[in-house]
Amino acid sequence: MTKIAFIGAGSLGFTRGLVRDLLTFPLLEDATITLMDIDQERLDFATKASQRIIELGKYPAKLEATQDRAKALAGADAVVVTILASPLDVWRHDIEIPKAYGVDTNIGDTRGPSGVFRALRTIPVMIDIIKDMEKYCPDAVMLNYTNPMVMLCRAMQRSSTIPLVGLCHSVQGTAEMLAGWIGAPMNEITYTCAGINHQAWYLNFDWNGKDAYPRIREAVCKPEIYQKELVRNEMFMNLDYYVTESSGHNSEYNAWFRKRPDLIEKYCIHGTNWNPGEYAYIITSYEERDSNWRDDAKQWLAKDAPINLKRGHEYAAYILNALKGGETFSFNGNVRNTDLITNLPSDACVEVPVYVDRNGFRPVHVGALPSQLLALNHTNVMLEEMAVEGCLTGNPRLVFQAILHDPLTAAVCSMAEIKSMVSQMFQKNAPYLPTFKHVTV
Repeated sequence: MTKIAFIGAGSLGFTRGLVRDLLTFPLLEDATITLMDIDQERLDFATKASQRIIELGKYPAKLEATQDRAKALAGADAVVVTILASPLDVWRHDIEIPKAYGVDTNIGDTRGPSGVFRALRTIPVMIDIIKDMEKYCPDAVMLNYTNPMVMLCRAMQRSSTIPLVGLCHSVQGTAEMLAGWIGAPMNEITYTCAGINHQAWYLNFDWNGKDAYPRIREAVCKPEIYQKELVRNEMFMNLDYYVTESSGHNSEYNAWFRKRPDLIEKYCIHGTNWNPGEYAYIITSYEERDSNWRDDAKQWLAKDAPINLKRGHEYAAYILNALKGGETFSFNGNVRNTDLITNLPSDACVEVPVYVDRNGFRPVHVGALPSQLLALNHTNVMLEEMAVEGCLTGNPRLVFQAILHDPLTAAVCSMAEIKSMVSQMFQKNAPYLPTFKHVTV
């Protein structure tokens, strides 16, 4: 019997969706599912939701719930991590302090000043989790969904030999979007996508074996499609390859769209799909979620209509089925760069195609990225490497130097302003940064 531990199970929508997907596989329908969260109220709702799925599907699965991480991990075959290491009243300063210096942030959970400080708070927790895995379930694999993906995975890869892959929704979501724009059924689309998390590139995108990029270029020239993803469509028209993750996210990872109010107004506010890029979108979203999640959970549990138990498209369930001996599965994952992308630094965390079966993960060698893509990826990789090194060694100056090279921050601020901003962020976060003995940059 397979044991799957969820660390951070209070992420209600994700937990119940993944539990539903897992149990649709015959090899996993009798799994022991252990939910762990430090928030008892959220854990209770996640447990009730998961139990309802088990009962409606008449699955022979066993469900456990605990606030004890060691108990949750003991004997696990796989560990799914979806934690948030600090509450809104802590991490909102990651957005608000840079704004005072002109750095206008939309999401801030991946890179840049806000992503770096989220990483500094979260890396120690993630390392504690993976070290506990070494003690309580040394043969398990970790599937990480927590952001900032690259910095967390890189820190754990440096600290442990536990098999680890970081998972994100953006690759399959963007592929489906592009297929829709050209009228192609998704089952006729093949692609190779590689780079870094939230900034990976479709190096090829084929429809029935033929290059579909000419069709995508035609589609993007149509006003109704151009308006759907202003930032990413601009990047595509100028860099020649389409990038993963939403326009709101990608507007933060370069120097082109958020350095002036007129550019934010032009590219990041109007006429764009989900998450266009307005300031502090993530804070507004979490404030709404905090105010209504209990009502949403109660309504879901109280529904008279049957719950849809059809399998979704989340990678984790397919991966775990493959590891148990089911069908081999291919996906894009965040892994150590073992000469997979030859012109990005060795051992950096990269996002590449991965195959998985009962023998484990087999990342695919991609080769060199085109120069115009490498220039952007390499800058972000190096600042992430500096931030991870700074966190693991307790070196605040290295963290400052990482943010010094952030493209958006450098486009807006002087060196002196960046130093002042980083010092202020360190002071605000000091109680939540256990790896730093002092915070002078």
